[in-house]
Amino acid sequence: MQQNGSHRVTTLEALAALYDQPYGPAIVKEIDHVNAQYQKFIEAAPFFALATSGPDGLDCSPRGDAPGFVRVADPKTLLIPDRRGNNRIDSLRNIISDPRVALLFLIPGVGETIRIIGRASISTDPALTQGFIVNGKAPRTVIVVAIERVFYQCTKAIVRSKLWDPALHVDRKSLPSAGTILAAISGGKMGGEEHDRAQPQRIKETLY
Repeated sequence: MQQNGSHRVTTLEALAALYDQPYGPAIVKEIDHVNAQYQKFIEAAPFFALATSGPDGLDCSPRGDAPGFVRVADPKTLLIPDRRGNNRIDSLRNIISDPRVALLFLIPGVGETIRIIGRASISTDPALTQGFIVNGKAPRTVIVVAIERVFYQCTKAIVRSKLWDPALHVDRKSLPSAGTILAAISGGKMGGEEHDRAQPQRIKETLY
C-alpha cells in the first residue's frame, strides 16, 4: 500500500505535536535496575519476547519455561538459559554483532507487562549452564543481560486485547497447521499430515 507523503511523520517535532506529555508515572516508573517489586514480576513470568538487532535486521524471539526460569543474579544482571529450539539461533547471532536487547515479560492473568532494556552476552560457563539443568539436560549457553532500564507497562494493551479472557481463546483447528504451512511453502516437499502427526512427540523429545 502506498502512503500519502503529505501525511507521513518524518521529524521528532512533528511527532511530539501529535501527542500529549507523558503521564507522570510513565516516567517515574523507569529505573536502571531490578528492585524488589520488579523482581517479583520477573520471577512470576513463564514467557517473554526477546528483541535483538544484527546485520541482517531485527528479530523478536519467544522464550518460555517454568516461572522463575529468568533469574535475577543481582539488581543489574539477568541470567537466561537458551533452551533447545530450531537452531536458527537468530537472537544469538544478533547478540554477537550487537549486544543491545529488549525484553517484554508476560504473566498469564496479569495486565501489567515488564519491559527491560540492556546489553547481552552469551556464556558457556559451566557454573551458569549447570545451574539451569532440567530433566538432566543443561542449556548449551546462558544469555547474560546487563540491565540499563526497567519499567512496567500499564494494563491498557492487555485490557483492549482481552488477552487473558478464556472466552476469546482461539480454536487452534481454525488456523492452518504447521504441516499445512510447510507444505504450502515448500510445494509439498516438507510438512503435510505426517509432520502434524509427529509434532507432539517431536516437541516432547526436544523440549530440553
